[in-house]
Amino acid sequence: MSPVSTAAPVVVTGALGEFSSRLDEERRAGRTVGLVLTMGALHEGHASLVRRAAEECDVVALTLFVNPTQFAEAADLANYPRDLEADLAVAREAGCDLVLAPSVEEMYPDWPRPSPTTVTVRSLVDRWEGASRPGHFDGVATVVTKFLSAAGRCRTYFGEKDFQQLAVVRRLARDLSLPAEVVGCAIVREPDGLAMSSRNTRLSAAERSAAACLSRALGAGSAAVASGAGRGAVESAMAAVVAEEPLVDLDYAVLVGAEDLEPADTDSVGPLRLLIAARVGPVRLIDNVDPRPAR
Repeated sequence: MSPVSTAAPVVVTGALGEFSSRLDEERRAGRTVGLVLTMGALHEGHASLVRRAAEECDVVALTLFVNPTQFAEAADLANYPRDLEADLAVAREAGCDLVLAPSVEEMYPDWPRPSPTTVTVRSLVDRWEGASRPGHFDGVATVVTKFLSAAGRCRTYFGEKDFQQLAVVRRLARDLSLPAEVVGCAIVREPDGLAMSSRNTRLSAAERSAAACLSRALGAGSAAVASGAGRGAVESAMAAVVAEEPLVDLDYAVLVGAEDLEPADTDSVGPLRLLIAARVGPVRLIDNVDPRPAR
């Protein structure tokens, strides 16, 4: 086995095989496993996932891996924040037991050559983030499949902020019969409503203030849904809020079915979701909300 750090109570390894072996040992001992997959730069949103996993499972494992195959822009990958010691402190405080922090070569043995094997979830990646970031979800689906395969039977926790990603992961786990129950967790927000994101740290003070318009736009869209407005009016209401902020460049603000992510109208009997994405200065941010939450 590779060298392991045992800074109590978190065990850290960089090897997939060791990660798998340790979780197999836990299950043989009758313990359940919770898994949180991250790219590091941990914040309260990630910590909330770890805490929920700790509440519902006996052992909590977490991954720290900045996955290069889901970045379309080299600059975005290079600028992604990395601080292993800070991440381990957050994980430890939240109740994590085991951390996998692999190298790129551990995850992709042929690196930097493209891997001949990838995972694609066709029906859910053609629109929205998939259209704006070609190849992004192939990278996500492939690395998530590798992690879930290594982890084995578990409950895995994903934040709803990346709602399209959550839909992709649910679908691939079902279609590939992976032994993981995918659990969606509520978005954690700043006091002004901005969804917590590792990317928020790259915003200037003015950009950070402007970014709060995304959650306000979702509020306007939800109000329009509640009033019985049609899809066009709902989407226009969201876009109008963003248009008031000159530092924010809207990509999309849409009303979709929560299960298939296809455009939907307010008279739909199925669950709905408002999705929004915009560039704020150098940073691309996304957010979403259920416009008809259960009462």
